[in-house]
Amino acid sequence: MEAELNITYITIGGYVDLHKYRYLYFVGLFTLYILILVCNFTVVYLICKHKNLHEPMYIFIAALLLNSVGYCTNIYPKLLRDIISSNLAVPYSACLFQFFIFYFLACSEFLLLTVMAYDRYVSICKPLQYQIIMKNSRVCMFLAFAWIFPACQIMVPVVISANMKLCKFTLNSIICNNAMYSLHCKGSNALSVFGTIALVLTVLFPVLFIVFTYSRIFVITYRSCKEVRRKAVQTCLPHLLVLISFSCLCAYDVIIARLGSELSKTVRLFMTMQAFLYHPIFNPLIYGLKMAEISKHLKRLLRQAKVN
Repeated sequence: MEAELNITYITIGGYVDLHKYRYLYFVGLFTLYILILVCNFTVVYLICKHKNLHEPMYIFIAALLLNSVGYCTNIYPKLLRDIISSNLAVPYSACLFQFFIFYFLACSEFLLLTVMAYDRYVSICKPLQYQIIMKNSRVCMFLAFAWIFPACQIMVPVVISANMKLCKFTLNSIICNNAMYSLHCKGSNALSVFGTIALVLTVLFPVLFIVFTYSRIFVITYRSCKEVRRKAVQTCLPHLLVLISFSCLCAYDVIIARLGSELSKTVRLFMTMQAFLYHPIFNPLIYGLKMAEISKHLKRLLRQAKVN
């Protein structure tokens, strides 16, 4: 009983007119969550089932989609619980855990997009060396790095935040993101410095690397035949679209962190919701419709479903 009394609770205070639109929010978000799960798992299932999709490019796509599922599962169940419940209090430790998963998977997505860009670079610019460079052991190493490195990195601000004193207990957000820093009694130089380093290592450097690799791809394919250019556009365009989409979401999060106190509650709510509304369903739609091999198997699966 004494342990329970020592738990620090914070109140989720980022909702607008929650009581008025409670059931509309719930039905809309629940439907979207189910749709996200179905779309992502369908593409992952197709990649696992068909041997011609057991290639590094498709394995990275499957990892990216599983990332999206974890990202959404970290957010949606709690949102649905908050919406349907009249109690918006949550233990600070649970909020820190959501913060950790949220940023760990977000950083991991950038790293996965980076190794996907490298995979396309090797496939198109060094096709004769592709099997040697992108062997199974290296693919596993890339996947391990894309998950382990950001997990270790995000653990540092979580540990620092866990040991900082709180002076506010109402979070001006609907999820535990950077807005949590406003709860601390005083700012932390260590958090600011480490946050900048993390942003550079897991966002800026990967984006610059992706831009470099795709620039090289487009220069080389521009000098090649029409068939090579078509293959490059067919495989690279989906990755670029996903990168642009996710970069916009990160920009929203940075803006909220820097200007949160100057933004109205409605604007903060709208900007926060961009992080999980359309991107997790955007990924499987892009890869399912734009990647020729996945699209072919998806159409066959839909035809079988209609027949049955």
